Amino acid sequence: MIAVTNMSLTVAAADYGNLLAVVRERIRSAQYQALRAVNKEMVGLYWDIGRLIVERQQMEGWGKAVVQRLAADLRVEFSGVGGFSASNLWRMKALVEAYDESPKLAPLVREIAWSHNLVILERCKVPQEREFYIRMTRKFGWTKNVLIHQIENQTYEKSLLSQTNFDGALTPELRMQAKLAVRDEYTFDFLELGEQHSERELERALIVKVDDFLRTMGGMFAFVGSQFRLAVDGDEFFIDLVLFHRRLRALVAMDLKVGKFRPEHVGKMQFYLTALDRQVREDGENPPIGIILCKEKNRTVVEYALYDATKPIGVATYRMRKRLPKELEGQLPSPQQIIRLLDAIK
Repeated sequence: MIAVTNMSLTVAAADYGNLLAVVRERIRSAQYQALRAVNKEMVGLYWDIGRLIVERQQMEGWGKAVVQRLAADLRVEFSGVGGFSASNLWRMKALVEAYDESPKLAPLVREIAWSHNLVILERCKVPQEREFYIRMTRKFGWTKNVLIHQIENQTYEKSLLSQTNFDGALTPELRMQAKLAVRDEYTFDFLELGEQHSERELERALIVKVDDFLRTMGGMFAFVGSQFRLAVDGDEFFIDLVLFHRRLRALVAMDLKVGKFRPEHVGKMQFYLTALDRQVREDGENPPIGIILCKEKNRTVVEYALYDATKPIGVATYRMRKRLPKELEGQLPSPQQIIRLLDAIK
């Protein structure tokens, strides 16, 4: 009888634990949705104020003095509410002027926080670049600091320039997300390495600063292991780094090269991906992808090397200071190609 009672208590405790987990998750979800709703209303309010200022200036020739007065009166009327300084009113006006004629962007600004909107408005000047960061912030929930980091690291340009064979090696459902996951270049400005270093030193340095490393990679990666062992018919092979991309639901093999990209690197990566696919990939996961990370590369050589590769592979470079190479500044895709990429960021 005691045993039965203890068993009942154990079952009841387990049921209660499940109930608590479900209720806790529901509360968090409701809190998140409430915060989103509040943010959407606030940005919508700021948009309306900015539009009114623009309209009055156009119709009645309002000057700076009127905006200063409006700010002062609003702060008196709504003394417990922040955000109505003269400088913020001018930002509201600037937001409307930047996006009012864009039917795609005007609704999107309400989907991210006001502080994020200001960062993008002030730091990005090209409409497509602004759209990229708005969509990426909404999709991945970037904090303000992460957003600033992504802009400073030129994530927009480096995503558009990425060299992969994903168009032919991945399904349409995966290829655009994979393209966004693999950049043309990564800036590891957190590393304390000399200009001359070995592949092993690079690997160890990335592992020591793994949080910074994963953040630089884009925030959707989880660390799986280094010198990841594969046994194939009695022979051993080791992949420098293996990550997992949470949104792609795929393993990511990284081969580190401190020198220039060589065509033979693709064959080695294809072998790694085949072994991961057959031996490591779990049910429900997508096929693994590979990133060959080099100190430098010849873009034409990379194009030729990936042409007939059947496994999904990207070839990227790394540096330890922030700069988009001048020779690449004129190689960004056409506006039509950029629009297709942006439309894929849901």
